[in-house]
Amino acid sequence: MNVQDIVNTVSQKAGLDQPTTEKVVGTIFSVLEHEAEGTSVSSFFDQIPGTDALAQKYDVMAAGAAAGSGGGLLSSLQGALGGVLGEKAGALINGVAALKESGLDMAQIRQAGETLIKQAEAAAGPDLTNQVLGQVPSLRSHLGL
Repeated sequence: MNVQDIVNTVSQKAGLDQPTTEKVVGTIFSVLEHEAEGTSVSSFFDQIPGTDALAQKYDVMAAGAAAGSGGGLLSSLQGALGGVLGEKAGALINGVAALKESGLDMAQIRQAGETLIKQAEAAAGPDLTNQVLGQVPSLRSHLGL
């Protein structure tokens, strides 16, 4: 199973179009890439071909990654929190903002997140998937899982 298989399954199960699903999946993988530490996230990405490239395409820490980066209170808050809490918290904050700005409601984000986790478990194994997700415990709560 590769990352495109995961995108296709999430798209079907969550009822989302392909571009939106790709953004959601890429954003979640990017948060994991920035927040999970050590070899477990590398091993996890190695089990799902194409994951690294998709995470890079939707890099939550790239300049202007959050659509709110044009200004405003949310952008200021994201910048301040990211600066105070470091890159790890900034990645999660930017990722959650990107998911919300994609126009999805919480039910759609939850469905996409649940399906993504199930597909990742099938591809990389439940132990490795849970090890990576366990390094980013707040991600599950932000996805409503």
